[in-house]
Amino acid sequence: MIARTGDTFINREWIFEKPHRREDWVLSQESRNIVASASGVRSSGSRKVAREILEKTGQKVSYSTARRERQRQGLKPFHVILKPLKTVTHVEDREWLANFVTGWTEEDFLHMAASDEFYIYVIRKPNHQNDRIWAKSVEDTTDDERYCEMVQNAKCIGIFVMFTAKKLLWVLKGDGQSWNGAYFRDIILEKHVIPFLHNLVNVVDTDEVIFLPDKALCMKANATQHFLEDEGVNFWGNSIWPGNSPDMNPVENIGAIIKDRVEELMASEDRQERYNYDALKTNLEGVLEDVENDTDLFVDLLGSMRKRFDALAAVKGCHTNF
Repeated sequence: MIARTGDTFINREWIFEKPHRREDWVLSQESRNIVASASGVRSSGSRKVAREILEKTGQKVSYSTARRERQRQGLKPFHVILKPLKTVTHVEDREWLANFVTGWTEEDFLHMAASDEFYIYVIRKPNHQNDRIWAKSVEDTTDDERYCEMVQNAKCIGIFVMFTAKKLLWVLKGDGQSWNGAYFRDIILEKHVIPFLHNLVNVVDTDEVIFLPDKALCMKANATQHFLEDEGVNFWGNSIWPGNSPDMNPVENIGAIIKDRVEELMASEDRQERYNYDALKTNLEGVLEDVENDTDLFVDLLGSMRKRFDALAAVKGCHTNF
């Protein structure tokens, strides 16, 4: 079908090519300057830049056009947390594990004791789309207020957490102590994890409980694996639990809940106390005490492992939406 307007023929080819012809001239120099001025500033997404162009120049452009102009100017989005890369081996290992637990029920997963270690910062590190900063280099972001807060006030507390269907175990890392293998074995495992797993108050069945660690270096070290074997701990070791699989470990949800609640409490503090280590520790301990007996949450998360592995099997070991 062809439409004729004067001497101009409009057909599918013309419509297809028209947007591409406009690319070179759709943005005025003033609009390009607005795009450039928004670099190095947080919360200046392409949609917001497009609205600013409309308000200041009267020129209506799409957010995708603003984004392409940023790319033309050599700008890149910093502070973007990508999905963990998965090699062919990782994908195969994940698919194998999904097949390994095919016959497991939600009740079977209630015997898991999922664990993780991470840091809680006075200013939460960026981990969301809204925290992206478009700039040519990371040095160009240093004028951003939030970036400066994170760099200048980077006080943090390391924490180890493990939860079962009955209770949450948490251990705050000593100030200045690194997560090395010796500390993990002598303090975290021997003094906290193993006694916790041997106490029926904390687990559904002491004979059936399965310790689920992450793949941190201190955990996957051969010395740590042998230590757990010698102590008679039933756990998913390096040969079972695949790397780069936070979507399969429900403890990631526990970590997110803790971080969200601590961040909310720190934001409510006075400006001076907001960056105080003692205030951070007090708020963190309060949140952990509130969460440590939330059995409904723990049962829901462990029970969700059945759905997680079903989803993993469906995508043959690739990324899931968990």
